[in-house]
Amino acid sequence: MPMGHTATAEAGSGGLTATEHRLANGLRVVLSEDHLTPAAAVCLWYDVGSRHEVKGRTGLAHLFEHLMFQGSKQVHGNGHFELVQGAGGSLNGTTSFERTNYFETMPTHQLELALWLEADRMGSLLSALDEESMENQRDVVKNERRQRYDNVPYGTAFEKLTALSYPEGHPYHHTPIGSMADLDAATLEDARNFFRTYYAPNNAVLSVVGDIDPQETLAWVERYFGSIPSHDGKQPPRDGSLPDTIGKELREVVEEEVPARALMAAYRLPEDGTRACDAADLALTVLGSGESSRLYNRLVRRDRTAVAAGFGLLRLAGAPSLGWLDVKTSGDVEVPVIEAAVDEELARFAEEGPTDEEMERAQAQLEREWLDRLSTVAGRADELCRYAVLFGDPQLALTAVKRVLDVTAEEVKAAAAARLRPDNRAVLVYEPTEGSAAPEGAEATDEDEEEAAK
Repeated sequence: MPMGHTATAEAGSGGLTATEHRLANGLRVVLSEDHLTPAAAVCLWYDVGSRHEVKGRTGLAHLFEHLMFQGSKQVHGNGHFELVQGAGGSLNGTTSFERTNYFETMPTHQLELALWLEADRMGSLLSALDEESMENQRDVVKNERRQRYDNVPYGTAFEKLTALSYPEGHPYHHTPIGSMADLDAATLEDARNFFRTYYAPNNAVLSVVGDIDPQETLAWVERYFGSIPSHDGKQPPRDGSLPDTIGKELREVVEEEVPARALMAAYRLPEDGTRACDAADLALTVLGSGESSRLYNRLVRRDRTAVAAGFGLLRLAGAPSLGWLDVKTSGDVEVPVIEAAVDEELARFAEEGPTDEEMERAQAQLEREWLDRLSTVAGRADELCRYAVLFGDPQLALTAVKRVLDVTAEEVKAAAAARLRPDNRAVLVYEPTEGSAAPEGAEATDEDEEEAAK
């Protein structure tokens, strides 16, 4: 039977609770009851992402995410989708630098089905993995790369800025999508070895949130997952630590068919899970999150030199996080004009810090986002897995907002002064090729460029 059990209802958790259990094979299980609606979410995080890949085999973690939907011993072909959707549920999977996750949201009475499906492919996927499914999903991933990266405006930005921000050989130097050459080079045996190494119960966290009976749910988990053997062959990820700042500006100019000139930059920021990262998040929220932010007010509303301006945080636990600046120019405005204004605003913020009103608004915005994530059973299941896998404690998910609200304006100012500097950024400038620029005032539309979210 499951070993170990913890439960808390800490201050700042909004009354939410979670219990943690561990099976004999090492699978960690986190349960959180919520009887508001007759639904339950199942979320399974495997501690494997693109940072675990080696040179020449990039993209394997993301490829395997697709292979997990190609059938297992008891569920053939597209059966996983068909069974979940036929039962009134929804499902998907995503890959990031630091993890791969799979999730279903089901009517309460169909929870057992979701658990059985996840256990079947964890325990028996290799029996169904063959050359046909490998080639099928290799082509799917290559088409995804074409559609989201290679053949859309600004699609290469995330890949290029990541490569600039993290040096050659760093585990975060490449994005989860991988290269076309490496996708072509991956073999069936590569995929099988990858599964044996990383898709083991002792390398995973399973969370179940919603209208559940904890004892019944735990009995199902033990029944379906308990007999899956553990695997001890995983090597720890390579060290992702770097100096606090880059030390110089790195820059690349890209000439492509894009609708407008663009200035993008990535600033090296503190690792996720630290107070310094929360302070940096607040700084970026004041500077570039939404139409009330400083950069939007300056560039779009006042100067009218840009049609879009944003500044957000890509949180990473195993390497420095990235502050992501994205500005699309208006009409014939040149990028140096935009860049000078951005540097002026960042320097002013580093000197003065946020106002009381800005600080209150930024903290309220991050609090609302936290409440939004935890208000749904799927969002809470994902957050519990995230904190369990990346930080060792799922309970931290329930009190994350309290830590953000404890950050002071002085800490936010210090974070900006230390990190939001020209010598601590990688810059990407997009220049339209002749005839590709949009009409004056037209706004460019971005795809979600953060492969960590898919």
